[in-house]
Amino acid sequence: MMPKVLLIGGLATIALLTGCAYNDNVNRAPEPSYASVDKSEFIAANYRAADALMEQFKSQAYGGPLIVATVVNIDLLEQSSTLGRLISEQVSARFSQRGFSVVEMKFRSNVYMKKSAGELLLTREINEIARSHDAQAVIVGTYGTSGEAVFINMKIVQPGNNIIVAAYDYVLPYNSETRVMLGRAK
Repeated sequence: MMPKVLLIGGLATIALLTGCAYNDNVNRAPEPSYASVDKSEFIAANYRAADALMEQFKSQAYGGPLIVATVVNIDLLEQSSTLGRLISEQVSARFSQRGFSVVEMKFRSNVYMKKSAGELLLTREINEIARSHDAQAVIVGTYGTSGEAVFINMKIVQPGNNIIVAAYDYVLPYNSETRVMLGRAK
């Protein structure tokens, strides 16, 4: 009688292990799809910020190009992240889509480049770069995090006198997507 119990017990163990192997994906989140990531509000939030800046700036614009600096960490102004660089890229793209001339800073050699930080403009170089491109303004921004949100401040500043001609604040959720872009664990 003992061998039958062992045989049945062994078969049950094999069935359980086999079932666990096949059901390993049951506990995992599904892979993102194009449809699911298309629902991300990240780009839309950055485009709304750019649109709000444009609305405030349009009466001041004289047609010269704009320079977009990398959005930086408010607590460490010489540091940025994927989040800051993507915000800058998307704001730059939106201004370009709306007919503004935007200088692509990645092709500039006299921009302070820091690994993993993007194009951080040194204050002393802003006037020089703006003058060499006859730039009408520089778009700058900062971000800071709290327990539930990432707060972003964007400004359009006139080079030379540092007068703010447009400003916009908005917030993103501090979720797994933004944590990854900030270089923090999920």
